[in-house]
Amino acid sequence: QVQLVESGGGLVQAGGSLRLSCAASGLTFSNYVMGWFRQAPGKEREFVAGISGRFWSTYYPESVKGRFTISRDNAKDTVYLQMNSLIPEDTAVYYCAADRLLSPQGMGTSSNAIDYWGKGTLVTVSS
Repeated sequence: QVQLVESGGGLVQAGGSLRLSCAASGLTFSNYVMGWFRQAPGKEREFVAGISGRFWSTYYPESVKGRFTISRDNAKDTVYLQMNSLIPEDTAVYYCAADRLLSPQGMGTSSNAIDYWGKGTLVTVSS
């Protein structure tokens, strides 16, 4: 049974940083593209980062480029999201996702096809 478990969310002041982690189990981690999404109250789910399985190519939308960094440790079956210069608009539940076939960019355009999702971790950025 595949599980994706996010951690690291919390309350942070604007301008601060947080690092989210997502621990995967039940799959061959290096075979999967991993991604992070977020959903704020009353808004649609938004893609924020993706990373390929073996060559670690990454993709970010313009909304977070330069502030967020995705990375992975295939030895630990874990993907990370380093978030810097946080703003109140970054407040959301952040979800980890895994897919075997999509590219990092494809995760953003075909999220309905993603294989596995975590349950999310809440990030709150205060002004």
